[in-house]
Parts: sequence; structure tokens; C-alpha cells
Amino acid sequence: MVRRASSTSGERGEGRQHLSSTVSGEFQPGDRVQLTDPKGRKYTVVLEKGGEYHTHRGALAHDDLIGQPEGSVVVSAGGTSFLALRPLLADYVLSMPRGAQVIYPKDAAQILMWGDIRPGAKVLEAGAGSGALSCSLLRAVGPEGSVTSYEVREDHHEHAERNVKRFFGEIPENWDLRLGDLLEYDGEPVDRIVLDMLAPWDVLELVKEKLLPGGVLIVYVATTTQLSRVTEAIREQQNWTEPQAWETLLRPWHVVGMAVRPEHRMVAHTAFLLTSRRLADGVTPPRVQRRPSKG
Repeated sequence: MVRRASSTSGERGEGRQHLSSTVSGEFQPGDRVQLTDPKGRKYTVVLEKGGEYHTHRGALAHDDLIGQPEGSVVVSAGGTSFLALRPLLADYVLSMPRGAQVIYPKDAAQILMWGDIRPGAKVLEAGAGSGALSCSLLRAVGPEGSVTSYEVREDHHEHAERNVKRFFGEIPENWDLRLGDLLEYDGEPVDRIVLDMLAPWDVLELVKEKLLPGGVLIVYVATTTQLSRVTEAIREQQNWTEPQAWETLLRPWHVVGMAVRPEHRMVAHTAFLLTSRRLADGVTPPRVQRRPSKG
């Protein structure tokens, strides 16, 4: 049984309390603002007339921000300066309430690029999780495209619905969030399919049926065992281009004058990504020539 997200919840369209980057200009009541202190620590506040945000370095008056341009500096009662900006989607993803582990911005960016998620595309997503990738997909396809997301766990379904609604200010009309298994999908074929699930090989027959020729399959898995199994399952179907798999390691750099070096911390392995494109029916993929293994 499939349960869809409601678009008539009481949070829909409540003032300006959302994070979508379509909001710009001077800060207004209801805006979410990200405050950064001198040590780089970030705090998020929803502005309201007469309101205050209390920090260990003194209170900040909301009225000092309302009417100011984005990128302003506000000083707390204790004399500490805070930089005020609207949060980016990446900021929101890393701080959003979550049930499932989110897909990190570095991986979401790879999915959008190598999955060629474009305006107007119809995307099918398995594993909505906390809604982080759903936000990226919805913004990439735009109002002319659509995203249908499946989530098997009710608690994750609720997190995804709440987080997407909070980011956009409402449930986007082109988003269909369903509580259920991807195998229940009986809609029209789509342009792109994204799988973030424990056993993606279990749904490959449906994926083959519901992905248009030339469409892109993107798979997100955490372990080498999963990566090996889904790759070989795709090859066995013989309806796909040769799968391409990789991981992305993000290493920040410290740059102060001539002191240029890697930071002590980095975002290393989070997951493996795999892409492959659907071939036309009846077409056998060219055999990939590989060097024989030694011995």
C-alpha cells in the first residue's frame, strides 16, 4: 500500500519560513538566517519582530537584522560580531533533522552532474531517507520536471516530508513522496532513476522496464560488497552501458598567505556511486575488453 505526502499540512505556505534560495533581498520577518561567529560556528534563527536570539556571547535582537541586506554583520549585547546570511542548501542538508543518514553535498553534486539531472526531467528516487537528495533533485528538475520518491520506513518518510517542506516552504507540486517499495511503481517510464537502498539489485528488472532508453541509472551504496553485486547484476542484464563506479574524497585546504597546506580533517569515504545508461530494447552492449589477470 502506498501513502503519499500531504500537500495541505498546516505548515504549507506559512509566511516566509523556508530556506529555498529563491528568497533574496533584505531580511524579512519569517526568514531563516544563518549566523556565523568569529570561530566559524554557525547558528540558525527564524526572524520575528521584537525577537531575540540568546548566545553565550550575549543576545542578538532580530530587529537589528530585519531590513538589512544579506551579508550584514550584527553585534550581540556582549560585543561579538556575527555574519548573517541565508543558509545554502548544503548548509541545510548538514544541519537538517534526520532519521536516516543524509547523502552529503559532495555526493549529491556528483549525482546531479553524472546523472545529468536537468530541468524538465522526470526522476524516480528509491530511498528518500531524510529528504536531503530529494531537495537537490527537485531544485535541479525545476517546475517543469518531477520527482517521485519512495521510502519503505514510515519514520524516514515523515522526516523526508518535513525536511523538504521546511526547505521549500511547502510540499512542491511536482514531488510525489510515497510510503512503500519501489517495486510498487506502476507509472510511466522516466528519464532518470536514483537508487539509495540496501539491495538495489532486487529492483533492476523494474528499473529496466521503467527507465527510458538513453536514461541514466544512478546507484548509491556504502560497501564494496554492495558495489560488486549491483555492478555484476547490471552487466548480466545486458541492457546497459558498462557501469562506471567511483567515490569522492573532499579535502579542504588551509590558505593563509604563503602557508598553504591540507587541513587536518577531510570528508573521506561516505559511499560509492555507480552510473549506467539504458540501451534500446534488443541491443546487446559491446563486449568490454579487459586485461587478463596475472596468474
